Amino acid sequence: MKSIAVIGGGITGVTTAYALVKRGFAVTLFEKHRYAAMETSFANGGQLSASNAEVWTHWSTILKGLKWMLKSDAPLLVNPKPSWHKLSWFAEFISNIPQYRQNTVETARMAVAAREHLFAWAAAEGVDFDLKKEGILHIYRDKKGFEHAGEVSKLLAAGGLPRRAVTPAEMRAIEPTLAGSYYGGYYTESDATGDIHKFTVGLSEAIERLGVRCLYGQDVLALHSDTDTASVVVGNSGSGTVQQTHRFDSIIVCAGVNSRAFAAQLGDRVNIYPVKGYSITVSLQDKQSQQAAPTVSLLDDETKLVTSRLGIDRFRVAGTAEFNGYNKDIRADRIRPLIDWVNQCFPDVNTRQVVPWAGLRPMMPNMMPRVGRGRCPNVFYNTGHGHLGWTLSAVTADMIAGVVAQTYDRRGYAPLQIQGA
Repeated sequence: MKSIAVIGGGITGVTTAYALVKRGFAVTLFEKHRYAAMETSFANGGQLSASNAEVWTHWSTILKGLKWMLKSDAPLLVNPKPSWHKLSWFAEFISNIPQYRQNTVETARMAVAAREHLFAWAAAEGVDFDLKKEGILHIYRDKKGFEHAGEVSKLLAAGGLPRRAVTPAEMRAIEPTLAGSYYGGYYTESDATGDIHKFTVGLSEAIERLGVRCLYGQDVLALHSDTDTASVVVGNSGSGTVQQTHRFDSIIVCAGVNSRAFAAQLGDRVNIYPVKGYSITVSLQDKQSQQAAPTVSLLDDETKLVTSRLGIDRFRVAGTAEFNGYNKDIRADRIRPLIDWVNQCFPDVNTRQVVPWAGLRPMMPNMMPRVGRGRCPNVFYNTGHGHLGWTLSAVTADMIAGVVAQTYDRRGYAPLQIQGA
């Protein structure tokens, strides 16, 4: 039985560990926090949204970024202070604009496949995560945005995802609580929502039952590979200089925005940039608010905000993109637009009790996750999912586990038995 180290206990690391242990590997998962899913997998928008597969590598993104650069509450905010990391990332981002169509189609294809894995895993392991299969409604306030969505729909269809245009009257029938005036919308009935934190925690408990060794409170200080063996040097969080070295046959880096630094230690370049996103969780404490909050998930294309209804008494609103380095500060001027949006679109929802949050999305310049081998034959990556980590997690976990299994088969080891397949 080959031993694999998984670095990172967020949605990507936990799903990767699950896919590996089901294939018969001996898996050890390292996470710096005391619990799983305490960073970017804690309070995201909640959408399992194949309909949001459009990549950002489009000239309109650049133009909007320049337009909004000095507007503190803009949906896309770029700190003008230069850094080599930021400049190199944007240079690669621009170079990937010609692959916009191809990458959008491929992302949609992966997102559709991911659903089957995620729903099956949750059912097999009894994970409750407030799953709601009510679809996702994209809303547009003007003709230009609606027509662009029509072009995007063609790309999504090429990736295997059907969605349909709806009139303002049909929008009101789909989600009666939505207030305001709209030009039209697009509705994807097959999309869903759920609580990423609850799912990741539930699956982390499942992998321990299946035999994965989960080491929490472990700061990974260094990674090393000599092609045949791999080592993980850790220190216990809060315990000063105490260090320990663990040895494995292979390493898989699933460390979100920290993957770039780990990759450099392993001789690889994984140019992830941390793109901050914000969310608010509105507590629906009274019956009026519970009835006034939407049950269908929404994506407002103009404000770049998404919503999810999590159970009876929680309403999640998330979005915006902030290029400001490794900074997780929660800014009031970035949270205020989210609350104002709720007040405008759902005026009968009481926003007296709102919990703000910010997380760093690990984004690659081409907006595609890095899934595959590194320079060393026993180093692998499953990282860089950007704003679609929740949506794509199950399929990329299955993909990387398949790559690892094929790698060892080709080296002449005994064929791996697929457990539970």
